[in-house]
This record gives sequence, C-alpha cells and structure tokens, in this order.
Amino acid sequence: MPGVELHAECSRCFGLCCAALPFTASADFAVDKPAGTACGNLLADFSCGIHERLRDEGYAGCTVFDCFGAGQHLSQHTFGGVSWRQEPRSREPMFAAFPVMRGLHELLHYLTDALDRPETAPLHADLRTRHTELTRLTEQDAGSLLALDLDAERARTGDLLARASTLVRSRPGPEHRGADLMGRRLRRADLRGAHLRGALLIAADLRDADLRRADLLGADLRDTDLRGADLTGALFVTRPQIAAARGDTSTRLPGLQHPRHWESG
Repeated sequence: MPGVELHAECSRCFGLCCAALPFTASADFAVDKPAGTACGNLLADFSCGIHERLRDEGYAGCTVFDCFGAGQHLSQHTFGGVSWRQEPRSREPMFAAFPVMRGLHELLHYLTDALDRPETAPLHADLRTRHTELTRLTEQDAGSLLALDLDAERARTGDLLARASTLVRSRPGPEHRGADLMGRRLRRADLRGAHLRGALLIAADLRDADLRRADLLGADLRDTDLRGADLTGALFVTRPQIAAARGDTSTRLPGLQHPRHWESG
C-alpha cells in the first residue's frame, strides 16, 4: 500500500548506519567503532570505500544490515536533505533518531507483508489503520521521534501481526515460538505453518526443510543452513535474516532475492 519507502537507497542517505551505530570487533566487523563515530571506510559523499569487498575485508555485518528505507527518510525528509556534516548541530539528534525511525520502518514492512496476504482480508481494515498510524509517526520531527515509546508501538503492532499469522497459517504447524533450536538437526523437517517467531535457529541444519507459511518474525537465522529449504509464503521474513543465513540457488524464498554471497559460498 502507498506510504513511506521501505527499501534502502543508500545514495540518498547520509551514511547513518555507518556513523550512528556501533561496531564490535568480531566475525562480523573487523574493528571496534563506537556509536556516533563515522566508520573509517565512509567517504566524503557518504558512500562506502569498500562496498564491493565488505565480506573480504571483515565487514560481513554490513552486508546483512537493512534500514528498511529509514536512512533516506530521516536524511531527506526529517532533516530536509541537510547532512550532519553540513550542520554539525544535527549530528546528535539525527544519529539518536535513526534507530527509532528504523524500528518504525521495520514494523511497516511487517504490516505490508500482512496486507499482501489474501487470507488476512478480515483484518485488512485494522492493518491499514495501524499502517497509517505508524506512517504518521515517521513524519514527526526528531524531537518527537526521540520521545516515542517504540516498545509500545511494537507491542501494539505485534498483537495484530499475531492475528494475521493465525489466519495465514490456517493449519498451524509445530509450535516453536522463542525456542532454542541452536545447532539443531532439522534437515527435511516438516515445518509447514510452524510458529518460529523469535526462535533461535543459529547454525541449525534446515537443509531441504519445508518452511512454507511458517511465521519467522524475529527468528535468528545467523549461519542457519537453508540450502534446498522451501520458504514459499513464509511470514515476516526480512532481508537481514536471509543474508545472515546460508543458502544456495535451490533455496526458495518468499519474494526476496538470493544474497550475492550465497553464490560464492
């Protein structure tokens, strides 16, 4: 439905994910970087100097991040296209507002997913109302964004998404909400319509598993093996989740492109 953009356009953003957010030296980031400090790879035009080599240079974490369009919205709408480099006084409020705006955009992404499902027709009026409410919140100034209770907005939206999930998963599968399935061997498992919301699936073996119409909202798919898995119609799947997992061209995804690094293993 019409509203704010939910796809990141880095060329219209002031490098907010590269400056506002912290890095911790790990398998995901080559160095420590405190919040509010620009990454050393951020160029004067706010592009990344190693964008094509991020994984090779030790910045795999950057390749699995998605702001859902919050970066360009905050840069071009909230702050009127004036960067934190042009106006240093905007630096602190812009950086502080970025995670809030991203949270709102992520919720809008989930609502859009729910609205695109014919099975959720009985909820479409409520889903549209909530979408409109959150869209209006994204139009606030930075001060209002910082005063926003994002957890409360998540709770209100989450209840509605849970109802949508029940409608889509008309024949609910296994119940694994919030389950610790780290490293679990689930190859060829029948997880159709499974409730995997918030489940820990880190390094789990889901090769050739059937995840059609499974609810994966907030599931941790870091290093999850999805080769040959079928996620057709899976609910609330995001690009960061898929990018953090392992897969190949045989993995069937719900309207998302295969990450480029899957092809190279």
